[in-house]
Amino acid sequence: MLKLNIKNETSRLRSVVLGTTQSNGSIPAVEDCYDPKSIEHVIAGTYPKESDMVLEMEAVVQVFEKYDVQVFRPEVIKDCNQIFSRDIAFVIEDKIIRANILPNREEEVEAIKYIWDQVEKKNRIILPEACHVEGGDVMPWNDYIFIGTYSGEDYPDIITARTNMDAVIAIQELFPNKIVKSFELRKSNTDAKNNALHLDCCFQPIGKDKAIIHKNGFLIEREYEWLVDFFGKENIFEITKNEMYQMYSNVFSISEDVIISEKSFTRLNSWLREQSFIVEEVPYSEIAKQEGLLRCSTMPLFRD
Repeated sequence: MLKLNIKNETSRLRSVVLGTTQSNGSIPAVEDCYDPKSIEHVIAGTYPKESDMVLEMEAVVQVFEKYDVQVFRPEVIKDCNQIFSRDIAFVIEDKIIRANILPNREEEVEAIKYIWDQVEKKNRIILPEACHVEGGDVMPWNDYIFIGTYSGEDYPDIITARTNMDAVIAIQELFPNKIVKSFELRKSNTDAKNNALHLDCCFQPIGKDKAIIHKNGFLIEREYEWLVDFFGKENIFEITKNEMYQMYSNVFSISEDVIISEKSFTRLNSWLREQSFIVEEVPYSEIAKQEGLLRCSTMPLFRD
């Protein structure tokens, strides 16, 4: 049986699912893209090449090996983008919750069935159909579960709105001992700089008590202010609109002291080192063109 244990974002990582860049398929048509950033790169002719993305992800595998983290990979589906394993399922405490994702991504879920099947049956959760949720919106943080959502009336038309209030309520019912706190995110189908695809695209806790955040990713200012008060202004790294677009908040913690980050994030990486973090820099800028970075492509299974 596979043991699961995730209570927060930063405890020492022991096992993780990392997506795959193998057999990623051809460049999608604009109408088949799931987010405005991918559309931008398809139109500009700068959509990432599979060979470049394979090298980028290999650098992450090497960091995991260095820290003795067990890495599971999805089974490779021919011509299918399977990079963002955070979208398809997520773990809270000892439960794995299957994400209700965009219907045309169902086969990605099948590709991790061998992992799902190793979890005790009572800890495999499939939410009701009305609950839409993706792992990028869900962040366990000790006594809390932070969830990004969107409840505008235009929700059905917004392809970048991935998690609804039905899912927030269902997760609260699953974990009655946790405080579930939801945050309304700014969404756009067309403008990547004004679109927080998931909560981890504009916010992420790091270390014991710090966070990276982008104010404009939040639709309701007082919800953003709640987070600033919760972590304390002196513990927060505020990112600009352009840095959010580059995915600065989408780093990934191996422990409270070690963070994997994109090597071009010089302002962030310097600050992290000033705060005594060990920063493992990797190239990830090609993968980032699809509006996802390190947290998006990892799904932690067990942290100490």
